[in-house]
This record gives sequence, structure tokens and C-alpha cells, in this order.
Amino acid sequence: MKVLYIVCMILGMMVMLLAARLIFLHRAVDGLCREFEERLRQDTNVGLRVSTSDRYVRRLAAQMDVQVRNLRRQELRFRQGNQELQTAITNMSHDLRTPLTAICGYLELLKREEMSKTAREYLLIVENRAAALKELMEELFRYSVIAAEDSGREEEISLNAALEECIAGYYGALKEKGIEPRIQMPEEPVKRILDGRALARVLSNIVSNAAKYSDGDLAVTLYENGEIVFKNHASGLDGLQAEHLSERFYTVQSGREATGLGLSIAKTLTEEMKGTLRTDYAEGCLRVTVKL
Repeated sequence: MKVLYIVCMILGMMVMLLAARLIFLHRAVDGLCREFEERLRQDTNVGLRVSTSDRYVRRLAAQMDVQVRNLRRQELRFRQGNQELQTAITNMSHDLRTPLTAICGYLELLKREEMSKTAREYLLIVENRAAALKELMEELFRYSVIAAEDSGREEEISLNAALEECIAGYYGALKEKGIEPRIQMPEEPVKRILDGRALARVLSNIVSNAAKYSDGDLAVTLYENGEIVFKNHASGLDGLQAEHLSERFYTVQSGREATGLGLSIAKTLTEEMKGTLRTDYAEGCLRVTVKL
């Protein structure tokens, strides 16, 4: 009986020691997870700290350190490659603008010469294609500049006033397309701390896009929560095309004037201001929703 009591005491002590060790291991792993999350947020090469001498936990920490360093190197290569790509696009678009401008100039001179009806029709086709290419190069140049430049100065901005100013600026172009914009917004100003130049460009690109695809209408609604909805009928689109409109270089074949960059620029700038931009299509209507 006494021997059994001693065995039970020993087993009890072993269970307590194992439970204590397990608790320490749990705390060490939990601390290691927090350290790992902190290292991912910070740009540092400091190794992970481990609060236990357990060789398995320390081996895990060493492997995690290796993976973090590899991730840092890949991130650095990505940033450098992305910067080089943006620089190359900027330089390429700038180099192509000069000969393209010269081509357009010579086309203008050629129009003054006498030629057959067929030749003049061919010249008109070439002129239209050159104009479309020139517009694409301008959009490409602007996109590369926007992607590379730093954010501007943030200030308190009334979304009501910014929206009214944008619609007023495009009113003539919209009227030419037969579009009479309908605007709804709260009486009280909806204010946000934003980059004014970026916001103006976002709204401008969205309204310009509406002018391209609209069947003759445009409804703009500003809500008190900072959400702006642009809605217009667009029979030339479908749901799949509408979802991809904000992707870089996506073009709609039926939209000959579209370059696939306008909404992409707007989306990039909106996300830089910690907002969201999404497009959807339902019941023949294209809707662009911006949340700031």
C-alpha cells in the first residue's frame, strides 16, 4: 500500500511537471507568433526572440527567421523590379510620343493634298487609328507617372463641392453626348481628409468613363457615409466586361475610344486614399461605386 502511494505521488509530480512544461511551451509559441507578426509589419532583419530553451521551438524560430529573410529579399526585388518597370514604361511612352506627334502632323499636311476619294477614306482611317494610339500613349504616360509619384498634401475636403466641381467641368462634354446628369447629395457637407488632386482625378476619370459608355443618362448619388455611386445605362457592355473595367489595360472592343486605363488610375488613387472602387453591371446599367 505504501509503495502504491509513493508511485502515485511520483506520477502526480510528473504530471504536474509535464503540465507546467506544456504551459511554458504554449506561452513560448504564443510569444513567437506575436514576434513573427511584428517582424512582418516592420522592415527589420532582427531575429525572432524565443523565451524557451526547448530545441524544437528554437529550431522552429530559426526556420521562421530564414523564411522572413527570404520574404524580405523577394519583397526588395519586387519593389526594385516594379520601379524599373515603371521607369521603363515612362521612358518608352515619352520616346513614342515624339514620333507619333510627327506622324499626326504629317497626316494633317497630307489632308491638304489632292487625292482620290478612296485614298481620302484610307487617310481618315489612318488618322483615326493614329489619334487612338496617341490617346493610349498619353494615358500610359499619365498612368506611369501616377504610379510612381508620391501622394500629395491631404486636407479636409467636402465631397459635395468636389463632386459639383467635377460635374460642372464635364457638363459641356456630357451635353454633347446628350447626357443630362442627375445629382443627389445630402444638404450637409460630407467631409473627408483626402488628397485633393487625387480626388479630382478619380472623379474626373469616372465621369469621363461614363461619357464613353453611357446610352444617354448619368445618375450620381452621394451618401452621408462617403459613398458615391455613378450609374448609367450602357447597352454596349455586359457584366463580365463591367467587372474588368478597372483593371489595367483592359479594353472593351466595342468602346473604340477606351484605353483601359481611366478607371484603373481612379482605382489606384482611391486605394492610396484608403478607399475602395468597384464596378458592377445589372439590368443594363453600369455602376461605379467609390467609398471614401
